[in-house]
Amino acid sequence: MLKTTAYTRSLYSTLIRSVVRYLTSRKIMASSNLETKLSFQDEKQKFLNMPIEEKRSFYKSNVNTVDGIATWAEYWTKKRNNTDVKASKEGQKADEELAGKVSIWQGDITTLDIDAIVNAANSRLIPGGGVDGAIHRSAGPYLKMECATLGGCPVGKAKITGGYMLPAKYVIQTVGPQGEKPDKLRECYENSLLLAKENNLRTIAFPCISTGIYDYPQRPAAEVAISTVKKFLLDNKNSMDRVIFCLFLDSDKEIYEDLLPKYFGPN
Repeated sequence: MLKTTAYTRSLYSTLIRSVVRYLTSRKIMASSNLETKLSFQDEKQKFLNMPIEEKRSFYKSNVNTVDGIATWAEYWTKKRNNTDVKASKEGQKADEELAGKVSIWQGDITTLDIDAIVNAANSRLIPGGGVDGAIHRSAGPYLKMECATLGGCPVGKAKITGGYMLPAKYVIQTVGPQGEKPDKLRECYENSLLLAKENNLRTIAFPCISTGIYDYPQRPAAEVAISTVKKFLLDNKNSMDRVIFCLFLDSDKEIYEDLLPKYFGPN
């Protein structure tokens, strides 16, 4: 009887110590998560409220503003004058007002001084390669900290974070599909634009989502991107001032130059 009592007491003691250790560890983790949240929130607000002159000291390269990027209407006019390109009949029917709300621009998306840039992220929202890695490197460590609190992001969905040391105020994280899945790719553009609208962001730039290591063919991906943006602008004419298709490869530029007249026409 005494042995049983001693064994029971020992078991209870071990159990109590385990519970205490578990609760203590949970408390430490909760405290750490709270400190992390407070830390990036403070930095996020600091950069959002920072005077532009002060923020420019954090930029790692020259920045590009929306005023310095030609609209599609301006771009097409210049190209047509220089190359004697003929306007297509389909293009002629396009809305000229919409042609003033879109741009193609070949350059580094991390240098754009606009309301939001879109990141082609992975579903875990951890820094990766390509445009994702470049955005994280330019934004600094607090972007990774904020992303860690978002619980990941499913394919086709979008989540918004601060821009921190980027010229852009915000980064919209979206996860593209692997392979040619037009419905999911369309969701990436739709959800990113809707998120920008909900947050009163009027200028936004998209990379070529999923056309890198996710192996979405370039031209079909561009068709989805352009058609989705046009539909959004038609349905929400007063919510967006400029949508920039940020292109990196010469081949992407050629594809967008070929496709845009069919959707937005010449001016």
